[in-house]
Amino acid sequence: MPNIIQIDDITAPELDVFARLTEARLRSHEKLFVAESVTVIEHALNAGYEPVSFLMERRCAEGKARALLERCPTVTVYTAERAVLEKLTGYALTRSVLCAMRRKALPDAFSICERAHMLCVLESITDSTNVGAIFRSAAALGVEAVLLSPDCCDPLCRRSIRVSMGTVFQVPWAYLTDWPDAAGRFHELGFQLAALALNERAMSIDDPSLRRIDKLAVVLGSEGPGLRPETIAQCDHVVMIPMHNGVDSLNVAAASAVAFWQLRRPSVDDRLDS
Repeated sequence: MPNIIQIDDITAPELDVFARLTEARLRSHEKLFVAESVTVIEHALNAGYEPVSFLMERRCAEGKARALLERCPTVTVYTAERAVLEKLTGYALTRSVLCAMRRKALPDAFSICERAHMLCVLESITDSTNVGAIFRSAAALGVEAVLLSPDCCDPLCRRSIRVSMGTVFQVPWAYLTDWPDAAGRFHELGFQLAALALNERAMSIDDPSLRRIDKLAVVLGSEGPGLRPETIAQCDHVVMIPMHNGVDSLNVAAASAVAFWQLRRPSVDDRLDS
């Protein structure tokens, strides 16, 4: 079993990663992120992420997290009673287990697209809940990679990981540093781009012609203004989800689930059924 250390001093600097460092500091300076719950941490380990340290209630180390810790025999585990952990984190540790993990170098955006037939491109989506929910829908509905504009929320921020239920570790992703100018690169790889937007070009998302496209990238825009006009102009198709009862649109995370299911590639059905 790993080295288990009972916490006596909640101000100890080795605990900063769990409670006192900002997401920006974790990402930029420490090159770390924090995963919550046994299931999510297992997904991260399965994806090759390196654990740095754990924080949990002592009873978890001896109970539901035991098998997890056996996978990480050299990693330090900090434990305390629930009341002490609440003082440290400022909230009830409902998922019982936290793990600080080292980030991996991100792949080249287009290297993860070469063998794919269904992609998602996110533009300026800054809400971590929405990003996490989009990843969960992507994993469930056959999207093979997620590409993000540089101003999107970090998929490995704590809330995004939690909402995604760990699927951010299952779906390959990368940043598009030159978006939207990178649209031409998708065309070089044989992809057509479908912008989810409301304008005079928009066709219904259930148009049969969309299912006949071999390689498709679904492009989703920010929670408020949506996709930028220059982005829409570079897309091959503009699609909309028909609305009823005077509702003009769905939340971007909900819209992503509808779009991924309706626009899924025919080969995805075979994978989902297997």
